[in-house]
Amino acid sequence: MLYPLKFSPILVNKIWGGSKLSYKSEDATKNKNIGESWEISALQGDISVVSDGILAENDLQELVEVYMGDLVGDKVYEKFGIEFPLLIKYIDAQEDLSIQVHPNDVMAKERHKAYGKTEMWYVADAEPDAKVVLGFKGKADLSDYIINLNNNTLPNILNTIDVKKGDCIFIPSGTIHAICKGCLMLEIQQTSDITYRIFDYNRTDKDGNKRELHTDLAKDAIDFRNLNHKKIQYHQHLNHVEQLVKCEYFTTNILEFDKEIEQDYSRIDSFVIYMCVEGEFALVYEDEKFIKVKKGDTILLPACFDSIFLIPDKKVGKATILESYIEL
Repeated sequence: MLYPLKFSPILVNKIWGGSKLSYKSEDATKNKNIGESWEISALQGDISVVSDGILAENDLQELVEVYMGDLVGDKVYEKFGIEFPLLIKYIDAQEDLSIQVHPNDVMAKERHKAYGKTEMWYVADAEPDAKVVLGFKGKADLSDYIINLNNNTLPNILNTIDVKKGDCIFIPSGTIHAICKGCLMLEIQQTSDITYRIFDYNRTDKDGNKRELHTDLAKDAIDFRNLNHKKIQYHQHLNHVEQLVKCEYFTTNILEFDKEIEQDYSRIDSFVIYMCVEGEFALVYEDEKFIKVKKGDTILLPACFDSIFLIPDKKVGKATILESYIEL
């Protein structure tokens, strides 16, 4: 019997990580420099495991093998098989992340036998001076890129954007980008960990070693045609679903609600992922069954549920969620 699933977070320490995700760790020795919390992952070696209910201790790949379309949707299963197609993360940047780019599907398949990486960020929290790097300041070509890279001046030609809590950014494959210090991000992406690191601010680890750069791989992956480097404009209306991103890899909406909401998913034939960014609520399914969801939780709703109810906690008042699924 399927039900809304919670998974144990996979915590990843990074040299740029901070302490904002330490609440997700039960091991106090690992609470420092947690850069990422992989909430739902199907990457080999890092496959998410169910944390509660009768399916506890089963991993995501095992569940897809057994439940197939009932879990992910018939069309999704037909396209992706047993590999769950999205990777869901929290990212805590205490320092700037490296400037990087991801290949598209064609290049990733050819080079790595993997999917490319198109992704989006939702700013869950941000310091007053928080920024991100997104694409070039203006028109640029391979020659401009190589000259500035060789001169150690690459940041000078890149586009920097101020961000605040609630901002949303779409990053198609091929776009140079970086999360800068002071950002707590929710990241929704294709199931891929292919990253080409271009520039790392000449940082070294505790032993004085610089991190590996992927200069030659990256130069062929950059899409110099994409000039639409800006935040997504949206208007959040209480108790109304607002679309943030719709692309071939995922659709993500935002919903802020202070009353009972019914969500009808009969038309989409896909799993649904909820990320609670504010408040608390009950997710009611199959009449009287429910689970409690709080800020920071991520829930996978199987495709077999055509509709559910979301009921905000009366003491807290309002709740805000991101809702993601795949439309094929």
